[in-house]
Order: sequence, then structure tokens, then C-alpha cells
Amino acid sequence: MEKQNIIVMGASTGGFEAFKKIVSDLPPDLDAAIFIVWHMAPTIRGVLPHVLSQVNSIPAAHAVDGEPIVMNRIYVAPPDHHMLLEPGHVRVTRGPKENRFRPAVDPLFRSAAYAYQSRVVGVILSGALDDGTSGLWNIKYRGGKAIAQDPNDSQVPSMPESAIRQVDVDYTVPLAEIGPLLTRLASEPAGVKKQVTMKEDEKTKAEIKIAADDDAFGINILGYGELSPFACPECHGVLTLLKDGNISRFRCHTGHAYSADVLLETITEKIEESLYSAIRGVDESIMLLNHLGDHFAEANHSALAARYFQQAQKAQQRSELVRKAVLLQGQMNMEDLIPPDEDKS
Repeated sequence: MEKQNIIVMGASTGGFEAFKKIVSDLPPDLDAAIFIVWHMAPTIRGVLPHVLSQVNSIPAAHAVDGEPIVMNRIYVAPPDHHMLLEPGHVRVTRGPKENRFRPAVDPLFRSAAYAYQSRVVGVILSGALDDGTSGLWNIKYRGGKAIAQDPNDSQVPSMPESAIRQVDVDYTVPLAEIGPLLTRLASEPAGVKKQVTMKEDEKTKAEIKIAADDDAFGINILGYGELSPFACPECHGVLTLLKDGNISRFRCHTGHAYSADVLLETITEKIEESLYSAIRGVDESIMLLNHLGDHFAEANHSALAARYFQQAQKAQQRSELVRKAVLLQGQMNMEDLIPPDEDKS
């Protein structure tokens, strides 16, 4: 009898302490395999497995490409690598970033749902924006269980809030209850496997191949969605709009993927970068105009010098306008876009 013993967990800010707490609450003989993605910079040395090994005797280590999946083991995605599941073994790849991260939560959740269907339990923990929501939807779509940390109990509530808002989660619980809940679920039989449409099945398979670093262009992701008017912030390719139920997200032909919220934040950041680049250019022109004005003044060409100084003053006025635009633009706060009656923070 198959059990719900494939547990996948994802978090970003606030996730380190959350993972420690959950693992410390698990029995040392837990009959389940646990897979963890925690957002981190690619240059950071991954210390999470060592820390988890200190709070529980369940073996914890960075996943190795091709290693078998065994029960009573914790697999952690290594820095700058996606972790994917295939029947019986783990894949560790350097496929395109998703939601600006590698490792990202969605590829793990998506591949787990595809490989193990109703045996999967997905857990979304503390973190910003909404990585993991699409993957959690896939887990539910294929018959697995969905858990979200209570946003009021999260250091950063955005990831669990997004999951709760867009996925029919089975449990919304505080951190202290997640370990005991996972222990109970891992001992229960897996639910009935759900029927999946052929189009959804093919789309999921294609996206897993992209995360596995297959040729994204040859996979033709456009065939699973429709062209959008937006350009990929990383490679400037045209983004394809994809749908997971009512969830909208985007992927380019080279493989980069974005949720709608992450795409919006990235575009906002790019606008600010462009505005500062414009300020730099205008400031350089001001310095050059003043330099030339000084040069002509020293050469007793006062009329010509005056024209350069006048142009410098006009450029200074333009620079001030752009600086005001930067202040008005700011960084968009995604929580401000949620209607008050849907705000769970």
C-alpha cells in the first residue's frame, strides 16, 4: 500500500528557522523522504543539511544527481541547482532560473507531483512573493496534499498567503503543528490518483525537461500557452503566458519562468535601473558641458562659455525631473495590491 511519504517543502526568507523547527519535531524513524528547497544566493555555502543533522538523527545532505530516493532521508537542494524528482531517483540540474531563483520551489513541487502524484505532500513556508504556488497547485491537481504555514505565524507571509489565496490547500497551520501533521500524514495511505488532461500532462513534462536543462527552444513552450506582449527581463525573449487552473505565469523560449507577481516586481526593478541609467547619462552631460564652459571661459570666449553653462543648467533641470520619477516609482509592494478582505497578514 502506497503512503503519503514523499514530502516536499519550500521557503525563502524565514525558511531556515522554519526547516529547523519542523525537522526537530519529526520522529527519528519517520518513514518518508523529505525534499527541501530554500532560496539562497548561489555563492552562499549550503549549511542547511549540517544544521538539520544536529536537530534530528534523520540523515540530511545535499542531493546528488542520480542518487536513489530512500525513506527516512532528507534531501536538500544544493546552492545554484534545481532539485527534481523522477521515479526512484533525484535529479540535480542547472536549468534556467524560475522566479529569479535556482534552486526554485516550483520545479521541485512540479516534478514531485508528476512522478509521485497522490503520494506527495507539499509544504509552503515563510517567504516573499509567490514561488511554490504553481507547484503546489500541481500537487493538488494530481491528488496530493497541500499545506501552508499560517501567514500570521510566518516571518514573511507572502509565499503562504499566495498559496492559500490561489490553491485549495488542505491545511493552514502554525509552524509548531507542521512536524506532527507531517508525521501523521506520512503514515496514512495515499489518496486516489486523479485523472489528468493530456495537455496538462504534456505541459508539465515539458517544463520538467526545461528545469532538467534540456533544450528549452526545442521543447517549444509556446505550444502550451499563448504569446504575451511581455519580454523576459533576463534574456529579452518573448514570454509565453501559461495557465495552472486560474494561476497565470510566464516562460520564455530559453526557459526562464516567472509568476505574475515576480514578473511585475522584476519589471519594476528594471524601470528603476533604467531611470538611474538615464540620471547617470544626464549627470555626465552636465559635467562635460560645465567642463567645456570652463575651457572656453579660460580662453576668453565668454559668449560661447555662457551657452555651454546655459545648456548645463537645462540638463540639470532634466536630471531633477528624472530623479523625481525614481522617487515616485519606488519598489512596488505586492501586499498593497491585495484587497483588504483577502489580506491574511
